[in-house]
Parts: sequence; structure tokens; C-alpha cells
Amino acid sequence: MAEGTTQVTRVVRDGAGTQLAVRRARLTVVAGPDAGAALELGDKTVALVGTHPRADLCLHDDTVSRRHAELRAEPGGWRVVDLDSTNGVRIGGALITSALVDGGGELRLGQTTLALTLLDGEALHPLWDDDRFGSLVGASPEMKKLFALAARAAQSDATVLIHGESGTGKELLAEGLHRASARAGGPFVVVDCGNLVAGLADSELFGHEAGAFSGAATARAGLVEEAEGGTLFFDEVGELPAALQPKLLRLCEAREVRRVGADTSRKVDVRLVAATHRDLTRAVDEGRFRADLYFRLGGVKLTVPPLRHRPEDIAMLARHFVRLLAPDRDPDSVLRGALLGALASYGWPGNVRELRNVVERLCAVGELDSRVRASDAGAADYHDARRAALDRFERAYCATLLEEAGGSVGRAAERAGISRQMLHRIMRRHGLVG
Repeated sequence: MAEGTTQVTRVVRDGAGTQLAVRRARLTVVAGPDAGAALELGDKTVALVGTHPRADLCLHDDTVSRRHAELRAEPGGWRVVDLDSTNGVRIGGALITSALVDGGGELRLGQTTLALTLLDGEALHPLWDDDRFGSLVGASPEMKKLFALAARAAQSDATVLIHGESGTGKELLAEGLHRASARAGGPFVVVDCGNLVAGLADSELFGHEAGAFSGAATARAGLVEEAEGGTLFFDEVGELPAALQPKLLRLCEAREVRRVGADTSRKVDVRLVAATHRDLTRAVDEGRFRADLYFRLGGVKLTVPPLRHRPEDIAMLARHFVRLLAPDRDPDSVLRGALLGALASYGWPGNVRELRNVVERLCAVGELDSRVRASDAGAADYHDARRAALDRFERAYCATLLEEAGGSVGRAAERAGISRQMLHRIMRRHGLVG
């Protein structure tokens, strides 16, 4: 574990546009049942390690959890995160919850030892040139990479599966896909899978003919037909009742529906997008979600990162919400320096939705929520917590400085009261300069 002196990711701008350059690395099993197995990193910026069959590095060690740890590329190194595993993750003999490995090193998961080795060369990932995609806002490399992928996906009719924690903006991404597609002039229809009522869901989704059941005096189109020519969005598809899963599979395969009480099916022209906060691979393994439906839905997979993975976006989002919720207020008068520091230090378990609620309270009564004031300093290890909080603060603070200074490093350094060289070092450590 180190202070983040090796640059693993950086933003580069050239004739090909803006790209995220990720230094290549290799994760190798050096001891344990899978000795010799290896995973190449760089093309992958996030990797799952565990005994789950679909883990990026699948281990066969009974002391390793199914979803044991995650490695994530950051400007200062590879972030290793313990995913609440049974036996934990150790680096240099110390049990960690989250740590930055910058120059290579060894990790121990159960009875397995892994070596992380930095390699020569970089993998390039296209980034979106704007800090918005539809209604989503973000200037971090993680979000600009997502925006670029989403923009490419929008140009086809491929089915898209969006994954992300609650509050990250999955529906906004789905609507952005629709608005950026050739179907933008058609309807965007949302199906809330968590609120489909047993016994009524067939009629709600697929419609019914007159006399199909008691009370069906007239024929009615369902949500699928209402989306004709547009996009049908299945929100929280992991909550879809088991009885409806084969019917959604048929819709994916044939693009046709049969109304309740009808003798024939009718073709529909819709693009399907689904979203979930659940681990659908686990749901498939446990028999709660059909494997064939999962693979049909996941023609293109997009993941919305949680807010804690992109702290440099916090200040931008907070300003965005002030402008949205209190258009007569100057964001600088609401978001004073100390408040931005508190926002940057908080862990945001409720993601962007929670940030919006906090800013709304701040605009209304001028106070931060008590949880945000307390921050998330109660991590397992004091030094890890202090380093993580400092990293989050530096990235958010520098991003805000540069935004306010119009991108001028000299003016930003003067405003911060530090030298231009020091600000450059901080910016490079956090990937804020190419």
C-alpha cells in the first residue's frame, strides 16, 4: 500500500479526441490452488476476483468468497476493495477494507496469494467530450467513459442492461439513450417491475381484448404497445415476477405481444432497455432469474458508477442541483468552501439522489444533514480513512478550483494559496491533467 505516486490512469487529448489512458498490469496467482492463473488489466478498468464462475479472475479456493474483492483503476494506482468477504483481504500482512496499490505488490485472499505487476504500455478508452449525457452530469473519467459507451449504444437497437446502485441515475441514463437514438421522436415508456401486481401484470404489460375478463368492457393496449416506435424501459428488472420472465423473453426474441383474450400475436417496434441494482448473475445462480433472459437483456451492458467512485463530480453536481432547485440563488453563496469539503468527505451511500436531497435541504434551511457533517471517517483503519478522505478532498477541491478558474492552473494556484508546481503535482496524482 502506498501514497499514490505511480500514475495508472490519465486523460489524454489528441486527434482521436479525449481518451482515458490506463497503464497495463497483470494480476497473477503466485500461491494457492490456482497458481499460475493470471488476469490482464488495462483493457479492464474494474475487475472482480472471487470464486463466482463469472468473476474476472475465478479462483477455486474454498477460503475465498464468491465476490471477494474488486480492483479498480485510479489515477494514483489500483484500488483494492474488500467486498465484505468472509476471510478479508490482506496487503503486507494488514487486513484492509480499501487500499491503493501503486507500484505493484502482493494481496492475500484466504489461502491464495496474488501479485499485482505494472506493465509497459497503456490501454485507451474513449471519453465523451461533454460533461452531460441527457440529464446525467459528470466530468470524471468514469462518467465520460460511460457517456461515450452509451452514445455508441444509442446508435443501434441493441437491448441494453444498465447496472448501478440505487440513486445513481439508471433511469436518466436509459432516457439519455432514448434521446440520443433514432427513436427520440417516439415514446419513452417506463415499466416499474417492482410494482407489477400479480394477476394484473399481463394486462398492464400486454393489454387485453374486450371481454377478456370481468370488467374488461373495452379493448386496451398495454405498456408494450404504448412504446411503439420508441423505447420500453424495464426499471429494476431483477424484481420481475417469475411468471412474467418467459413472456419478457419472448418479447426480446420475437418483438411481438399477445393481448389477454386474443387469439393471435401482433408485432411491435420497440427498443428494450432494462436496469437493476441487483446482482443478476447471483439471481441466475440461485434460480430466481432466467439465465436465457439475462443473456438476452445484456446485449450491451452499462454500469453507472456510485458517487463514492467519482468524488471529483461532487462539487459539479452540487452546483447543478443548486441551479436546478434554487435558480435565484448563486451556487457560491450556498456552497461555501467548508461545505464543499464536508460533501467531498462523505461516503454517499444513497449516491446522487442523496446528494440532491442534501443540497435541497441546504438551499431551504442552510444546514447540512447531520450524517454528512459527521462524514464517513469511521473506517476500519485510521490511516486508510485519513488517506481516502484526503484523496477525495484533493480531487474534489482541485476540480472545483479549475472550474472556477476557467481551466487556468495559474489562477487556480493563486486562489488556493499554493505554488503552481504543487498544484500540478496534485492534479497529476488525481488524473486531472493530461
